[in-house]
Amino acid sequence: MPTLAHQIRFDPTPDQIRYVNQTAGTARFVGNWALAEWNRQYEAGQKPCAAALKKQFNALKYEQFPWLRTIHRDAHAQPFADLADAWHRFFTGQNDRPVFKKKAKPRTVST
Repeated sequence: MPTLAHQIRFDPTPDQIRYVNQTAGTARFVGNWALAEWNRQYEAGQKPCAAALKKQFNALKYEQFPWLRTIHRDAHAQPFADLADAWHRFFTGQNDRPVFKKKAKPRTVST
């Protein structure tokens, strides 16, 4: 049976491009904050969990990082679930230990 597919053109405005980039940066920032806090708690002998880290972050996010108000809340909620999944995969031997994310260099499209 042949595979059916639709091609959809994505032609964002400059404001939309800026917002998508801000959202990706926010998710990266929150994920790195969560990983640093997880590592700190783990090394202190505690047993961190994503839900507790999310509560901790939510209590301080708008005071310490007021720019988060301009980005949709899912961008600073999803990284905690992703981190929990990454640690679960690490402890079950499926993946390597989670690492900090960094802004990647843009890929060029080869023709």
